[in-house]
Amino acid sequence: MPVARVPAHNLLAVLRAADQGFLSIDLDTDSEKCSSKVFYDYCKAVGFPSSACKAQVQKAVNDSFDRLLQPSISGEVIREAKAKADVESIAVFGDNLRQLLLGAPVGQKVTLALDPGFRNGCKLAVLSERGDLLCHTIIYPHPPQNEKVKALTTVQQLVEAIAVGNGTASRESVEFLRMIDLPADCRVWTVSEDGASIYSASEAAREEFPNEDVTVRGAVSIGRRLQDPLSELVKIDPKNLGIGQYQHDVDQTLLHEKLDNTVEACVNAVGVNLNTASPWLLRYVAGIGPSLARAIVDYRAEKGGFRSREELLKVPRLGPKAYQQCAGFLRVKGAANPLDDSAVHPESYFVVDRMAADLGVSVKDLVGNAELCSRIDPARYVGGEVGLPTVNDILRELAKPGLDPREAASEFSFADDVRSISDLKPGMELPGIVTNITAFGAFVDIGLHENGLIH
Repeated sequence: MPVARVPAHNLLAVLRAADQGFLSIDLDTDSEKCSSKVFYDYCKAVGFPSSACKAQVQKAVNDSFDRLLQPSISGEVIREAKAKADVESIAVFGDNLRQLLLGAPVGQKVTLALDPGFRNGCKLAVLSERGDLLCHTIIYPHPPQNEKVKALTTVQQLVEAIAVGNGTASRESVEFLRMIDLPADCRVWTVSEDGASIYSASEAAREEFPNEDVTVRGAVSIGRRLQDPLSELVKIDPKNLGIGQYQHDVDQTLLHEKLDNTVEACVNAVGVNLNTASPWLLRYVAGIGPSLARAIVDYRAEKGGFRSREELLKVPRLGPKAYQQCAGFLRVKGAANPLDDSAVHPESYFVVDRMAADLGVSVKDLVGNAELCSRIDPARYVGGEVGLPTVNDILRELAKPGLDPREAASEFSFADDVRSISDLKPGMELPGIVTNITAFGAFVDIGLHENGLIH
C-alpha cells in the first residue's frame, strides 16, 4: 500500500511497534528504476562517461542509492507521513476532550460521591453545593465483608445527587444504592474514574486537601465531576483522561498546544464564576495565566469576594490589557450591575445603556427580558467599533443571560440482564456510554469490565 494511503492510526501503531523493537520498517522501492534515474540525471549534468567507465559509474550510483539515498529518503518520507498522522490524531484527541469537558453538569447539589470497591470497601465523600468536602467514611456493602445494614445506615442521609465511580464494583454499588430509601428527587449517576487517581496524587489535590489521603481525594474528584465536569477535569492532564488515540506517540509540543487551546475554548464558552472558580480553572480564561489566577484567588480570600468585574483591576499585576481580555468570560453573581453576570463585555455596556434608555426601562429590566429585546432594531446601535455581529451577540445574551451551552444532565442505566460477556447475544440492542472515539471506531461502556468497540 502506498504510504500516503496508510490510515493515520495504523501508521502510528506500526511506528510504536518498531520503536519497541517488535518489527522493523522499510519502504518498498524499485531500486533498479531509481538507480537508473539517478545515473541518467548525473550523466546528463556532467556528461556521459565513456563505455570503459560506464559500468564503474553505474556501480557507484547503485551503491550510493542503496547505502545512502534510499535510507535517507525513506526516513524523510516516514517522518512526513508521521507528521500528517500526528495532526489527524491530535485533532481526534481535541474533539474528544471538547465533548468530555462540555459534559452535562448536575449543578450545585449536595452530592454523595462513592468510589466503589470490594475488599477495601467503598469510599464515601459528601460534598456541599459548591464542592467543599463536608465529611467522608468507608462502607463495606460487598463481599467479603457484606456489611450491608451498617452501610445502609451510613448512606441514608440528605443528599441531592449520588456519583458512583465506574471502576471495580461500580454496578454492584449502584444496585446497593437502589435498596436505600433515598429522597424522591435524588438520582444516582455513574461517573468516569479516568484520571481520578492522577488527580489524587497531584499538587492540586495536595493543596486542596493537605490532610486527606489519596482515597478521599479520589472520591471528591468523582463527586465534583458530576457537579461540574469542566471545573474538575481542568485539574488533570488531558492525556490521563482515557480519550484519544496514540497520544503518547504523537508530537508532544503540538498535542500540548492543541489541548491547551481546547480547554481554554471550553472554559471561555461556558464562562467562569469569579467568586467560586479554582485557580486551575481561572488560569484557562483568556488573558489569565497561573500567576494571575493565583493573585485573583488570593485577593478574593482577602476581600471576601468580588462585587463587580471592575474590581478585577484592583488585583495586583492585573492591568487593563489582561482585564480587556478576561472580563467578558468572568461572571459576578449578585453584582449591582446585572451585566456583570452576563457574557456582555464591559466595553459594550454603553450599548446596553442606550438600548434600555431608548425603551424607557432600566438595564435590570432589560436583562433577561426576551420580549423587550425583540423590540430593538440592531442597526440603530451600529457605529464606531461596534459592528452588527457584536450588537446581535449582545441581544442574544440579553435575552438569555448566562445561558450555559452544555446540555442538562440526563439519567442513564445499563441493561439489568447483562452482567458478563457470556450474556451477550448477536442482535441485542443495549444502552451504553461512549467513552472514547478514535479514527477506527468508538469505545462503548455497556456495564461490563471491558468496553466494547464499534468499528
